[in-house]
Amino acid sequence: MPRSLLDASSTDQPPATSNLPELSVSELSQAVKRVVEDGFGYVRVRGELGRVSRPASGHIYLDLKDARAVLSGVIWKGNTRSLGIQPEQGLEVVATGRLTTFPGQSRYQIVIDRLEPAGAGALMALLEERKKKLAAEGLFDPARKQLPPYLPRVIGVVTSPSGAVIRDILHRLADRFPVHVLVWPAKVQGEGAAEDIARGITGLNALAPSGPIPRPDLIIVARGGGSVEDLWCFNEEIVVRAAAASDIPLISAVGHETDTTLIDFASDQRAPTPTAAAEMAVPVRVDLLAEVNAKSARLRRGVTRVTSERRAGLKAASRGLPSPARLLAEPRQRLDLAAERLGRTLRDVVATRRQRFERAAAGLPSLRRLMDRPRETLTALQGRLVPAMARLVRSRRADQARLFARLRPERLARSVMRGREMLTRSETVLRRAAVQDVSRRRDRLDRAGRLLMTLSHRATLERGFALVLDSEGHLIARSDQVAPGQSMSIDFADGRVDAVASGGGATVSTSPPGKTTRRPAAKVTESRQTSLFDDPE
Repeated sequence: MPRSLLDASSTDQPPATSNLPELSVSELSQAVKRVVEDGFGYVRVRGELGRVSRPASGHIYLDLKDARAVLSGVIWKGNTRSLGIQPEQGLEVVATGRLTTFPGQSRYQIVIDRLEPAGAGALMALLEERKKKLAAEGLFDPARKQLPPYLPRVIGVVTSPSGAVIRDILHRLADRFPVHVLVWPAKVQGEGAAEDIARGITGLNALAPSGPIPRPDLIIVARGGGSVEDLWCFNEEIVVRAAAASDIPLISAVGHETDTTLIDFASDQRAPTPTAAAEMAVPVRVDLLAEVNAKSARLRRGVTRVTSERRAGLKAASRGLPSPARLLAEPRQRLDLAAERLGRTLRDVVATRRQRFERAAAGLPSLRRLMDRPRETLTALQGRLVPAMARLVRSRRADQARLFARLRPERLARSVMRGREMLTRSETVLRRAAVQDVSRRRDRLDRAGRLLMTLSHRATLERGFALVLDSEGHLIARSDQVAPGQSMSIDFADGRVDAVASGGGATVSTSPPGKTTRRPAAKVTESRQTSLFDDPE
């Protein structure tokens, strides 16, 4: 830094004008540049990326900003590939580099060598959170997207009617394929813009197909480029939901190619620019006409060629065929000959068949002679039938008289008496057999009862023995089957006593004392079965 500049900055009052050295603008700019570079040789700056520009030279120009200041920055082309991240608007970063000045515009800037993320900015963080929320609801699902029509008859455009965007779209559509364009005026920046855009999308969808205003086949939502703040209305939920709910295919054309908003994810198709949206909406009319003309010409040439080939083939085939007169001459002659022979043949056949019929008729008897013999036979049979019927009636009457003589009342009475006597004798014999059988069965039952009493455990209990059972009614035969504290019951001849085991399992005591359950001994009663033939008393 020149000494004169240091001296001037150290005094409160400027020296006389005649004593100051004259410096050119370049000299002063270079002096300031040296002061800035010497004082801030290598720095780290944290801030939010604002403007990010990528010109054709390959360098990157950007702005680092916070709430109170803005710092220009540049990344030279040689350092762009070695960056850890690619700079994007709204990203909060930490930039490391040299602070210098740019004399050409009298400003200071930082030449960035390294760029590190420091967290997304406030707008970008809000945008990312909203994007995740709407994506979770399925508004960005590719399966919901519709294919735009190949050649729409009416195109609805939601944009500002006074901007350059609508003129670019109309100009591009007129160049490619003029169609009917329906413009819905809407604010595309600032307060109320999101509501206008959503209202335009919903309104175009609400038009009736056969109404006075034609319903669009395609919708384009368009706006020119701008900062994140300028394009923020296209990130609002009301706009994104309206685009996702559109029944008409929708193309979003917001900003430039590097600008991305949430409506781009919800739309059916995204165009990098409004002009590109017009190109995507319609084909080139001249190209279509040229293609149609070319295909029409090819079709005519093909039809002409095929027709010529078929005509030539037909002519060649016709030369190899005889004339129709020659083809019909021989069959006509054969037909005449056959017709002449047919008449003669028919007459001969009729005459032959008549002769054969006459000979057959001469050998047949007359119908009257044929009927005389059966008539005589019938008359003879009729004369024999009357005597035969009389003999049959007399024979049947004699048989009936013999049967009636056999059915006299006194003979029937004797037969009934003999049957009653036999029935009485049979009843006596049957009653006697039944009494003897019942007696034998009663003796057998008495013997079985006495044997049952002899073999029953009750007889054993009467002799002074007891029966020990566990709580489930199972027999306890040995002392090692009894555990201390186990409940059991003891059956005596005159009843049952409940007990609890104590000690080593061999000694028992009644519990509770004084209470016993007595079960009466079984009694065998005799019953006499009466005979079915005994008379009731």
